Amino acid sequence: MAYLGALVFILSLLITGLPAHPANAAEWFHSGSAGKCEECHLSARNDEAADAATGTSSAVRAVGSKSGKVMLRGSDVSSTCLRCHEAPQGVLQTQGHYVSSPNLGQGLAPTQLTPGGDFGWLRKNFQWQAKDGGQERSSGDRHGHNIVAADYGYSADAILRTAPGGSFQAANLSCTSCHDPHGRYRRDVNGTISTAGPAVVGSGSYTNSTNPDSNASVGTYRMLAGKGYQQKLSSGSAFITDPPAAVAPVNYNRSEAMTDTRVAYGSGMSEWCQNCHGNIHSSEGARSRQHPAGNNARLSADTTNNYNFYVASGNLTGRQDTAYTSMVPYEMGTDDFGVLKQVANSNGSNLSGPDGSGNVMCLSCHRAHASGWDSITRWNNQATLLVSNGRYPGIDNGASADDAQGRTEAETRKTFYDRPASRYALFQRSLCNKCHAKD
Repeated sequence: MAYLGALVFILSLLITGLPAHPANAAEWFHSGSAGKCEECHLSARNDEAADAATGTSSAVRAVGSKSGKVMLRGSDVSSTCLRCHEAPQGVLQTQGHYVSSPNLGQGLAPTQLTPGGDFGWLRKNFQWQAKDGGQERSSGDRHGHNIVAADYGYSADAILRTAPGGSFQAANLSCTSCHDPHGRYRRDVNGTISTAGPAVVGSGSYTNSTNPDSNASVGTYRMLAGKGYQQKLSSGSAFITDPPAAVAPVNYNRSEAMTDTRVAYGSGMSEWCQNCHGNIHSSEGARSRQHPAGNNARLSADTTNNYNFYVASGNLTGRQDTAYTSMVPYEMGTDDFGVLKQVANSNGSNLSGPDGSGNVMCLSCHRAHASGWDSITRWNNQATLLVSNGRYPGIDNGASADDAQGRTEAETRKTFYDRPASRYALFQRSLCNKCHAKD
């Protein structure tokens, strides 16, 4: 049977020039590092077959780089990535490696529920009438990192020309701005991140990932790039910080209606984000008013207690052993992957809140890819109520326009990853209160 499966795969390549992708494509293809070259690049052997299959000229895919020409299967870098990582039209169920939903109709929410979010929110524009009679708007390019993927309808940010707090050009933003497509960054047995050493034998992202030893390394979390990395097709500055310590459960793209998907964030996430957003927390000027984040932004004793006791607006009866919510994750203050593997889960087996060593990070409030709200926030920071009279606000259920903000109830619920509104107070206010308890 294994021989027959391999034969079918090889025949599919010969006939179409395009890759076949089994259900577990993310693990099968990347394995923590790069896949086969021809999955992303055209070669002298398969140019003609691919051109015939797609009806396009390979010259269209000749993208300039520092080392010559990179013959990509898509018209640009992110389009090449989304050949595998966007859910096909009509296939809306969650699938591990999908990070983008196809273009959906009005009132329908993107369906992929990865911890990083669904890039499909970039395609969703909302508008509503404010109390003063004026028109308010939440445009799609405010909902996430605006990757440029022409084949899939994604374009550069129309407002922000450079990364907030940095100089990276929005026109150059792609999947490989953050992820090293060739998987050169590896974690060795002593925890060192480097581009040299034992071969990468698997992913280092999951609870079931192989542990590195003296003869084998594993990939960095989500194949994130580290020190010295410079996007090949961009003039951006080289990275100065290595990837964070984090571990995800194997089942991570899923509804959280029953249990949370808990990524065990250990340390270094905010420091890594500063590779592009270096001055976002500058001590000078307007940026000094930004929320502190990073390894040194420890949760105070009061904040730790608030997190652990807070259940919902007006309800501070929680316990530390059941306090965690993936709507407001935090870093644990450790880079011990053994500890992180024990904590990450998607079945509710570990819901423990901070114990005094935790810290706030960028992803405590934002998603990495995209969300349904402006500034990629996990919840709506511009509304008074997240839940109104026991329901998520929507233009179809009589909620205040200032709370619904042009979304249907179903769209709002999807930003909460399908959690029932009953998890919260009848009139729930901002989840900033999970740490600050001001409601």
